[in-house]
Amino acid sequence: METIGFDLTQMKRVPLSEEHLAAIREVGTECSYVAGDIVAATGEALTRFVLVLEGEIEVKDPYSEARLLESGLGPGQFMGDINFLNGGATILPMRAAVDTRTVEVPRKEMLDLMARIPELSDHIIGVFTARRRRTFEASDSAIKVVGAERDPAVQRVASFLSRNRIPHLNFALDDDADETARLCNLSDHEPAVFVGKDEVMADPTPRKVAQMFGLDLDVTDTGDIDLLIVGGGPAGVAAAVYAGSEGLSALVVEDSAIGGQAGASSRIENYMGFPTGISGADLTLRGQIQAMKFGTRFAMPRRVEKLERLSDRRYCATLDDGDTICAGAVLVATGVQYRRLPLDRLEEFESAGVFYAATEMEARWCRGGTAVVIGGGNSAGQAAMYLSRSADHVHVLIRGNSLAASMSDYLSSRLESDPRITIDYGTSCTALHGNTRLEAITIEGPDGERTIDTKGLFIMIGAAPNTGWLEGHADTDERGFVKTGDAAGAANDYATSAPGIFAVGDCRAGSVKRVASAVGEGSVVVSSIWQHIRAAKEPATL
Repeated sequence: METIGFDLTQMKRVPLSEEHLAAIREVGTECSYVAGDIVAATGEALTRFVLVLEGEIEVKDPYSEARLLESGLGPGQFMGDINFLNGGATILPMRAAVDTRTVEVPRKEMLDLMARIPELSDHIIGVFTARRRRTFEASDSAIKVVGAERDPAVQRVASFLSRNRIPHLNFALDDDADETARLCNLSDHEPAVFVGKDEVMADPTPRKVAQMFGLDLDVTDTGDIDLLIVGGGPAGVAAAVYAGSEGLSALVVEDSAIGGQAGASSRIENYMGFPTGISGADLTLRGQIQAMKFGTRFAMPRRVEKLERLSDRRYCATLDDGDTICAGAVLVATGVQYRRLPLDRLEEFESAGVFYAATEMEARWCRGGTAVVIGGGNSAGQAAMYLSRSADHVHVLIRGNSLAASMSDYLSSRLESDPRITIDYGTSCTALHGNTRLEAITIEGPDGERTIDTKGLFIMIGAAPNTGWLEGHADTDERGFVKTGDAAGAANDYATSAPGIFAVGDCRAGSVKRVASAVGEGSVVVSSIWQHIRAAKEPATL
């Protein structure tokens, strides 16, 4: 299956060519550091590209004066990882190992240079991505999660880390490994998130983790922008790529993880160009990196709470912490969320056995037991196939008598032929059972009621659009999906009833709920947005 990022342990560390080095020197400034000087401190904004001319830059252990990694950066090599493209923050302190000379280029000028020289861009992005992947797969991560299977708050952090490809290590409370015992002693045998040198994070949340890893941008520092994209699923990411490539200043606000529902898909096999399949996380990560290369920025986990139209026809969005962002146009790409079932104790068991995504983390907790998936769509089918690799058995509950109308044929055929999967037609879940964690469910079908012991219930039915914040602006249908085109009285297929607000992807009324169509809509809509922004900037004529 396709993945992203070179293997940096095998990839030759080739310095930049003389031609590319000369191009960087033309737009950069030479700087000098004495051995021991900090070149970039932890948490410092990545506002500049740093290339070593002479000497060496090393990673410093943030808790001591020791050198953290055996290798450093020598002449022709450069600092940074994917965070640089997004204008994020430095994760680990960098210092001069010996007297060092560098050439440094402001971030914007470096992105412009990369846009002009594709070969330079390919080299830099390849190294950046490889560094992130190496860190993600490393065994010495700076963040450790203990007991996520026992605590919903800790589990939300673990899910955020996993879906956003943030390096971390997971430990189960009942694991008898020495490291687990050591960490449990530090946390009084309670679920916890450790950061740095065995420091327990107080009241752990995804937002705190994002701030620690430089993902949570200071949106007040972005200034007014051309386009605010709300939602980081396939449609929003595609729009981010094309907006950046067309020269629009754009910001994507995502409330959980880049990729949306598609990002939680373990294997997408019917997306053109990936014959061996690709995970939703890798597909959207590729798009995110492309978008950042063109200057589009991403802020997460952030949520738009309300929208206000200004007298100059721009829009200002208020985020969940009160920050505001003003833009010439707004693209609604919030997708949908799975519907919650009307079951007693559902909220109690959410993140404690009840899930709305099936990633590696959730699959691990179902190992050696039974998993139950509710739903008959492609996402449910992909989840069942993925879970069957770790769970002893998987039940798929659907209310109808066939999968033909809701699931791709290749996927339904696999489910029906897999001996580890049972499809329960005409069946629904009626009750949840357990103490502090889900232990069993009651189902009702053609043969009456019965109870199934389970380690995980995956609810993947229905589709509720995330559009409540649009109230008073763009028209929606009775279910909350955004009306566009003729239905909204707009000339453009993706324009809404509100001038300057556009909608694409699953949240748009009448859209086809497929990744490919969402990517297509996100790509096509940018030309209309560009025309709207250009017209708004032109002086009014009498």
